[in-house]
Amino acid sequence: MSDPLISVADLRDLRGTVTVLDVRYRLGGPPGAPEFEAGHVRGASYVDLERDLAAAPGNRGRHPLPEPEDFQTAMRAAGVRGDRPVVVYDDWAGRAAARCWWLLRWAGHDDARVLDGGWAAWLTAGGPREVGPTRPAPGDLVVRAGSVPVLRPQDVPAAGTLVDARAPGRYRGEVEPVDPVAGHIPGAVNVPTEANLAADGLFRTPDELREVYAGLSGDVAVYCGSGVTACHDLLALERIGVHASLYPGSWSEWVADPQRPVETS
Repeated sequence: MSDPLISVADLRDLRGTVTVLDVRYRLGGPPGAPEFEAGHVRGASYVDLERDLAAAPGNRGRHPLPEPEDFQTAMRAAGVRGDRPVVVYDDWAGRAAARCWWLLRWAGHDDARVLDGGWAAWLTAGGPREVGPTRPAPGDLVVRAGSVPVLRPQDVPAAGTLVDARAPGRYRGEVEPVDPVAGHIPGAVNVPTEANLAADGLFRTPDELREVYAGLSGDVAVYCGSGVTACHDLLALERIGVHASLYPGSWSEWVADPQRPVETS
């Protein structure tokens, strides 16, 4: 796989030969299932981020990685097969879809991509849609957890370059609408997910992304508030050949221990 993205035109050509997953989700918003049933890419299966792509919140953060067997069950229920490509989309500029994309890679599925522009781009291009719930044929994905690297809290200080994917105000500690402590992990650099996108809502070109991420050196790791939107930066980095690691617990896990240092600036 040379590009973790797929265009609407290419997906239309491939429909019927790929498994399509709808991961519509907004932080603090209503569940995406009703929106899915009101209209979705023909043949897609709905995946719930809170239920299927994360474990229950706790001391590992607000969106800990799911247990491997739970993720396997969810993906099989959505029709994911080990020998069939997967395309994921959402209506959140790829942020939720990127979490599913990354988890599939973590699980050992090496042919997953995110629909560039998501549901909005599909509708704008006149892509066929269907309504109502779906009942996909069961999949057979065998999860091999740990197929891509992750960081534990004790690994974070040794990360070569640590990228914070949150909005600049949260990074600087000026505002914190979700977690109990404001600021960022000392030494982290801020590349908010918005920087990955062009004005039309599509991902920037690889050349543009190289400029966005210029100056990164050594091993790169990414975090956000809870390990979801960080995957958007991971996808952007993958586009330019940088295989970065995820700190899944992210800020919500980091600040759960008051002994861990916090920086504001």
